[in-house]
Amino acid sequence: MIEREATEEQRPDIILLVITLILVAVGTAMIYSSSSILAMERFKDAEYFLKKQILFVALGLGLMVFLIKFDYHRLKQWAYPGIAVSIILLLLIFIPHLGIRAGGARRWLNLVFFSFQVTELVKVCLVLFLAHYLTRKVNCIAKFSRGVLIPMLVTLFVIGLVALEPDFGTSVLMALLMMLMLYLSGTRLTHLASLTAVMIPIGVWLVLHKAYRLDRLKIFLNPWSDPGNKGFQIIQSLLSFGSGGTFGVGIGDGMQKLFYLPEPHTDFILSVLAEESGFLGVATVILLFGLLVVRGFFISFRAPDLFGTLLAAGLTMVIALEVFINIAGVMGLIPLKGLTLPFLSYGGSSLVMSLVAVGILLNISSHEQS
Repeated sequence: MIEREATEEQRPDIILLVITLILVAVGTAMIYSSSSILAMERFKDAEYFLKKQILFVALGLGLMVFLIKFDYHRLKQWAYPGIAVSIILLLLIFIPHLGIRAGGARRWLNLVFFSFQVTELVKVCLVLFLAHYLTRKVNCIAKFSRGVLIPMLVTLFVIGLVALEPDFGTSVLMALLMMLMLYLSGTRLTHLASLTAVMIPIGVWLVLHKAYRLDRLKIFLNPWSDPGNKGFQIIQSLLSFGSGGTFGVGIGDGMQKLFYLPEPHTDFILSVLAEESGFLGVATVILLFGLLVVRGFFISFRAPDLFGTLLAAGLTMVIALEVFINIAGVMGLIPLKGLTLPFLSYGGSSLVMSLVAVGILLNISSHEQS
C-alpha cells in the first residue's frame, strides 16, 4: 500500500505527452493544407475539414486529460461490458440505415448527428478485455483450455465481424494484437505456434477469396501495370515523395493534393507532408512516432502490475501497427490498406481513440515502479 501511494505521486511521462501534442499540431496543420481545395470544391468552405478536426482535437484532448487523472486500475470494471458493447456495435453496422456503406464496406455507424467508425473503439476495448482476462487467468495461462481458449474465441469472433465489413487490415491488426498479448502474459510458444499455423492459411484464403485483395497484391508488385486505374493511388503517392526532395516545396504549395491523390487528408496525408516538407519532414514525423512507441513500451515494462503491463503494451501495439501499415503502404513497401495515420489523418474516431489510448498510457506511467 505504501508503494502504491508513492507511485501515484509521480508525474505522467512528459516526453510521451509532448510528442503526442506535437503530432496533433502537425496533423491539424497538414489537414488544412491537404483538404482546403477539396473542401472548397465539395462544400464551398475551405476550412470545412479543419473546423471539424479542431472539435475532434478538443474532445480527444479533454478525454486524454480526464484519463490521466483516472486510475487505470478502475478500468478493469469496464473490460467485459466494453467488449460486449463492441460486439453489439459491430452487429448494428449490418443493419440498414444504421450502418453506413462507403467504398464498398460498412465500417461506420450512423449516430444521427455524426458517424462513428466502430473498429476504433473496438481495438481499445479488445486490449482492455485481454489485459484484464489474462491477468485474472495468469496462474493457468499455460493451460490452453483454461487460459487461452476463451480470449482466443472472443477475439476471433470480433475479428470475424470486422472481416465481414469487410476490413481485412484491421482484422490482421487485431490478430497480431492478440498474439502479442498472449505472448506477454506467458502463453506457451507451442500454443502460439499452433494458432499461427491455423491463422496463416485463413489469411491467405481471405486474400485469394476476394479479387480486389489479390489485385492490391499484384499492384503492389507492379503498380505501373495499370497506372491509370488500380495503380493510380500508389503511383501518385510515390510521385509526392519524389517531388518533395530534401526540404519540400513548402507547406501549402504541394500539387499532388490537387485531385491527384485520392482523399489526401486521410490515408495519404503523409504523402502530402512528404511533398511539402520533404525528406526532413517525413523523417521527423517517423522519428516522433518511433519515440512514442518506445516510450509506450517503456511504460509497459515499468508498470507496477501485469494488468498495467498488458494494457500499456496492447495500446502501444495498436498505435505502432497503425503507423507501420499506413506509412509502409503509402511508401509502397506493403500493399495499400485503408488505415489512417494516428494523430495526423483527418477523422474523429481515430483521433479521439488514439488520444484516449495515450491518456491511459500517461496514467499508467504515473504509477511506474521506481
